[in-house]
Amino acid sequence: MRKKIVAGNWKMNKVFSEAETLITEIADALDEVELINTEVVLCPPALYLEMATDVAYESNFKVGAQNVYPADSGAFTGEISPLMLKALNVSYCIIGHSERRKYFKESHDFLLQKIDALLKHDIRPIFCCGELLPERESNQHFAVVKKQVEESLFHLGVDAFSKVVVAYEPVWAIGTGVNASKEQAQEMHAYIRQLIAGKYDVETAENTTILYGGSCNGKNALELFSQPDVDGGLIGGASLKAEEFMQIVSSL
Repeated sequence: MRKKIVAGNWKMNKVFSEAETLITEIADALDEVELINTEVVLCPPALYLEMATDVAYESNFKVGAQNVYPADSGAFTGEISPLMLKALNVSYCIIGHSERRKYFKESHDFLLQKIDALLKHDIRPIFCCGELLPERESNQHFAVVKKQVEESLFHLGVDAFSKVVVAYEPVWAIGTGVNASKEQAQEMHAYIRQLIAGKYDVETAENTTILYGGSCNGKNALELFSQPDVDGGLIGGASLKAEEFMQIVSSL
C-alpha cells in the first residue's frame, strides 16, 4: 500500500524566530493526531534544516530540503551537497520544482544528476513535473510531463525508482490561487502512473506516491485528495500557517 504524504515547501520564507515558531506549532499539533500510512514532511529553507531535524527527532514528521547540488563536495560556492543533508538526517529533497527550472535554468539532465546524487545517500527525491499554461491550452500537457519524467527518472532501475516520490504541479496553478480541478488532477496522476507501469510494471506504478501541488489549501485539499491516484500534496503558501497546514494533513 503506497504511502500518503503531505509535504510543506516553505520556499524562501520565514526568519529564524518565525521558522522556530512554525516548526514547534506543527510538531505540537502532530503530537495530538494519529497518522495512519501518512507521512508529514517539512521543507524549510536550508538555514533551518538542523533546527527542523532536531525537533523531528522527537516528533511525528520528516524533514526535506528544497534543493541540492549533485556532488558530495567541491568548489561550488553557496551550494549544499547530499552528503551534508544526510549528515543532518534530512530524509527528502525537492527536485525539479518549476521555479528551479524557470529561474535557474535547470535541465532534465541536471535534475537526473541530482536524483542520482540523492539516492546514493538514501535521501528520497520529491520530483516535480508539470506544464505551463500555454502548454495546457495547446493540449501539450501530457507530452510535456512525459518528457520531464522520462528524461530525469526513467534511467533508474526499479529498486531505485521505488524510492522516488513524484509531484505533479501544473505551473499555471502554483502560487496563483487557481488550482487544477479534481478531474484535471486525477487525469494527470493516472497518466503518470500509466507511464510508470509502462516503463517498469503495474506493481511499481501502484506503489509510487504521486502528490498534487498548485494552490492546494485547507478548503480544496479534501476534494483533491479524494481522487484515487492523488496520494497527498506538495504544499506551498498554505504550509506557512500551522492551522491550515494541519487542516490539509487531516484531509488525507
